[in-house]
Amino acid sequence: MMGVCLLVASSAMAGMANMADMQMDDASRFGKLMIDQLEARGSAGGWDVEGWYGGDYNKIMVKAEGERSDGLTLNASAEVSWDHVMGRWWEGQVGVRQDFGRGPSRTWLALGIEGLAPYWLSTEATLYAGEQGLAARLKAEYDLLLTQRLVLQPYAEVNLYTQSDPARGVGSGLSDLEISLRLRYEVRRQFAPYMGVGWFKHVGGNDLEFLAGLRMWF
Repeated sequence: MMGVCLLVASSAMAGMANMADMQMDDASRFGKLMIDQLEARGSAGGWDVEGWYGGDYNKIMVKAEGERSDGLTLNASAEVSWDHVMGRWWEGQVGVRQDFGRGPSRTWLALGIEGLAPYWLSTEATLYAGEQGLAARLKAEYDLLLTQRLVLQPYAEVNLYTQSDPARGVGSGLSDLEISLRLRYEVRRQFAPYMGVGWFKHVGGNDLEFLAGLRMWF
């Protein structure tokens, strides 16, 4: 009888220890900086950077993307949001976005969702509201492993606006679109040079450009 009691007590203590470990893990804080795109696009340069800090379920997230040409920053934006896990594969985000660069700056409230769609398709969908009406940004990418180090990544981004903003080169409806293909070589998981080709539609025309850059994370 004494042996049974000792066994039960030992199991209970082990369970409490596991629960304590889980709570400690949940309370821990960590961060990551992902430079997903840092590249040359013909005569211009572009970037797409994301960083976050927090726990398993709640994080502060910062995103920035844009383009420079002839020493001038063109359409660029920075976004700060609170990120909360909504399920196994999805996270919800609420925050604010600031547009800067060419033309007057614009401020937007942001509400979005980010995660993995079927077939491991990484997706983002964000709705924005501001003085210029409503806007939406949709992103999708997929990593196709050709070898253990060579990865082919199709990528698409769409930006939609309810109102045109000529001062910033923004048109109503489908304002700009990117469809691109990048082939990267992972020297390490954290460091990968790449090259590719992209088709960019924007107000004023379309461009087909070759790409070369780096993907890094810390």
